[in-house]
Amino acid sequence: MLRSVGALVVDGLAVFEFGVVCEVFGIDRTDDGVPSFDFRVVGPTAGATIRSGIPGVEIRAPYGLDALADVDLVAVPATVIRDEYDPAVLDAIRAAHARGATIVSVCSGVFVLAAAGILDGRTVTTHWKHAAELARRYPHLTVDPDVLFVDEGDIVTSAGTAAGIDACLHIVRRELGGTVATAIARRMVVPPQRDGGQRQYIPQPVPECTDDSLRLVLEWVQETLADDHTVDSLAARALMSPRTFARRFAAETGTTPMRWLVGQRVMHAQVLLEDSDLDVEEVARECGFGSAALLRHHFRRAVGVAPADYRASFRSRVA
Repeated sequence: MLRSVGALVVDGLAVFEFGVVCEVFGIDRTDDGVPSFDFRVVGPTAGATIRSGIPGVEIRAPYGLDALADVDLVAVPATVIRDEYDPAVLDAIRAAHARGATIVSVCSGVFVLAAAGILDGRTVTTHWKHAAELARRYPHLTVDPDVLFVDEGDIVTSAGTAAGIDACLHIVRRELGGTVATAIARRMVVPPQRDGGQRQYIPQPVPECTDDSLRLVLEWVQETLADDHTVDSLAARALMSPRTFARRFAAETGTTPMRWLVGQRVMHAQVLLEDSDLDVEEVARECGFGSAALLRHHFRRAVGVAPADYRASFRSRVA
C-alpha cells in the first residue's frame, strides 16, 4: 500500500517536474475518494533552500534526508545533470532502495539514481534529448529513449516533463487501483493513461549530404514525395547504377534509400496531420504511401501512435 511519499530535491531542481510529483501525491483529494498521502519535501538538510533551474526561483525543503527512512515512495524530480551529486543524497537513495522503498525518477532525475548505483543492469528511460548522454555516462544501463516510462518493479524511470505524470499515475494505478488513478487524473485534467512513446515528440533531422549529386536527388525527392520512387529511378536521376547509388547513399546518410524515403514520407505526413484538414486517405496519397492502411503501418512503426491519435495530440489550432 502506498501511504507516504518523499520528494527528494537538490539544487538545479526543475520546477515543472517537481510540480508533477506535488500534484499527484501532495494535494489532499480525499473529497474525490483518493486516500491522503504523507507527503514530504526532502532536501539535503531540514529547512534547506533549494535553488531551481530558473534564476530567482527557490523552494524550502522542510525535511532532511532522515525523513526518507520510512517512506514508501521516493520521487526524484529532474535536476541539472552534473558529474557529481551530494554523497549524502546518494547514500539516502541507496538506503531507501535497500530497505525496499519504490524509487521513481522524472526526466533527468534518473542521472541521480544512476549515480547512486541502483540502476546497473536495468532498463531505464529519460528525456529523449538526454538519452545518449545517460548511456554514455552509465554504460551498464539499457536506455530506451522511445517509451514514456519504464517500470522495473521497485524502480520506475520516466521520460521528459509530462511523462512524469504518466509514471506517477501508473504507480498510483499499480498500488491503489485504477479508480484512484482516474480520480487524480480527472482533477488534473489529463488522460489516466496515454498511448505511444517519446518517438512522436522527437524531431527527425534531415541527414546532411556532402555528395552534390545525391543532395540534388534528396531535394528532388522531398519535393515529389507523392510520386512513385524506386532505387532504380533514384539511381537514374543521380546518373549512377543502382548498386553504386545504394552504396554511396548508405555511406552519406547512414541508411538505405527506401528507409530514408519512408522516413521522409512519414515526416511529411506529420506536417499534414498537424496543419491540414486532409483526411488520412488523402494524407497517404499526398505522402506517396498510396493507401491509408500503408500510411498507418509505417506511421505507427516510426512514430509509435496511429495517425489519428497523432493528429489529436498535435493538430494546429487557431486561437
